[in-house]
Amino acid sequence: MRKLLIAVALLAGCTTTSTEQALVQTPRAGPGPTQDELLNDGKNPENVTTFGMGYDLKMYSPLSQINKSNVKRLVPVWNFSLSNDMGELSQPTVYNGVMYVVNGNWSFAIDVATGRQIWRTPVQYDRAVLRIANAGAIMRGAATIYNGKLYRTTLDAHVMALDMKTGKEVWKRKFAEHTEGYKGVVAPLLANGVLITGTTGGEHATRGFLVGWDPETGKELWRTHTIPAPGEPGHETWPKTADSTPDAWKTGGGSTWQNGSYDPQLDLVYWGVGNAAPYDPKYRGGGDALYTNSVLAIRPKTGAIVWHYQFTPNDMYDVDGSNENVIADLRVDGQMRKVIINANKNGFLYVIDRTNGKLIAAHPMTRVTWATHVDLKTGRPVLTDVAARLMAGEEVELYPQRGTNAIMFAFNPKTSLVYVNTWDVARIQQFVPYKFQKLGEPSTAVKGRNPVVKPDDVVGYHVAMNPLTGQMKWKIPITDIPNSASVTATASGLLFTGRPTGEFIALDEETGKTLWQFQTGSSINAPAITYTHKGQQYVTVLSGLGGSVIPRFIRGRVPTGGSAWTFALMPE
Repeated sequence: MRKLLIAVALLAGCTTTSTEQALVQTPRAGPGPTQDELLNDGKNPENVTTFGMGYDLKMYSPLSQINKSNVKRLVPVWNFSLSNDMGELSQPTVYNGVMYVVNGNWSFAIDVATGRQIWRTPVQYDRAVLRIANAGAIMRGAATIYNGKLYRTTLDAHVMALDMKTGKEVWKRKFAEHTEGYKGVVAPLLANGVLITGTTGGEHATRGFLVGWDPETGKELWRTHTIPAPGEPGHETWPKTADSTPDAWKTGGGSTWQNGSYDPQLDLVYWGVGNAAPYDPKYRGGGDALYTNSVLAIRPKTGAIVWHYQFTPNDMYDVDGSNENVIADLRVDGQMRKVIINANKNGFLYVIDRTNGKLIAAHPMTRVTWATHVDLKTGRPVLTDVAARLMAGEEVELYPQRGTNAIMFAFNPKTSLVYVNTWDVARIQQFVPYKFQKLGEPSTAVKGRNPVVKPDDVVGYHVAMNPLTGQMKWKIPITDIPNSASVTATASGLLFTGRPTGEFIALDEETGKTLWQFQTGSSINAPAITYTHKGQQYVTVLSGLGGSVIPRFIRGRVPTGGSAWTFALMPE
């Protein structure tokens, strides 16, 4: 034990808790990161400037100092309290020796070398929004940094910019009324000089959208709704109905509550769109309900929709389409194709041509009972009797409750495999009567319950999967509590992920075997990053139980409390 403590001290200098005032000033050259530094994220291993460790969201690092033979020497070098009990779901960013972290209640700058606080800024928001925020005050994505500013959203539907050196507010803008069901939980994306934000609200009477902002001034540049208005392409899928919701398109959901990816060569942003509302389709005409449950390819300068692909037309299962779209190049029938890969909440893993939105492949990554398969010619799922039984008023048990729970999978370009934590848990739901009253009201028109899960029940899998063929290289069972941790892959053959019971773990990419683990004290729900500082490789992950789903399965067995953990190899 004494040897371990000495080694940790040599690695980290000292460990500290945060204070209100700035303690460390790390020298930095200029106001960066620049647009080029964002585009080249991953080429400078000292910095992690974007969510997903690159605009492509691959969650892959070329670093290999920490490998399968030495990972057992991985130890914590500092831990930082994030002053938060509502959950840690975001990814840190790193620039010139400073780590930036956001959650629902705070923004932080931390010295990478020591874990000491540089500054922290509380998030000012109307606490009344917590009455409609099922997941509490959370943040998805990362601390978005660009040209000397940190950008984030707030729960009460604002987007803001902070000075990266001081944490002081530069500008703040409202993008919606939180009293109408809109919330800000997704981090902005900076693409081609435009800051793009999404919104939540799919379980309320809302109409989803994306907004483009001038990152310097906060001026709104464009607004693209995910449900087309009369006269716009796709509006015909929202016919007027004879029931209590005559203009269903105005309140039809389609929130944009997860993060986008960006292809600078094609100058296209790929952003997923959430569920249609109400879940019962008779209240919205029973059409395809575009562009809900879709991926949109948009021009970042204008917000124009170039193409779309709809994963689940006429969604009645709350399976969304908001999952991140990972950019990759794959050899298909002997030719390299530019694709996006989507691990969808509906249970299928999709490969789509990112130049035109044409479906290439779709395979189940977990148990699926609402559809038999996806027709590659039409791009549409082939339904089972689940939909008809729901419409007949039955309480229905269907799989999956969610393919993944709003997490990042890893794609390794060396193996061309996807590494993901899947769910194998049923959704139990029944439609109930609904009558529209006002904007922002709950609008699911469904009642549901969780299935009973016993301690040894298999509730999901760690999976290594070929996205083109659907073949699984390995499939490791997860029992008791389903997994909501992202996966990070490295060139050394390691996969970093976590468990809801607090263990941060490293898996062997070849076999899925657990090689190392460390108890962080609360749930791992966030993406891990890896980077170097002065030539040494580090791994950082946030720990903290939160969100709306996993706490239902935890049932008080894991404490809350957010913290940032940073690890490095103990000297031999």
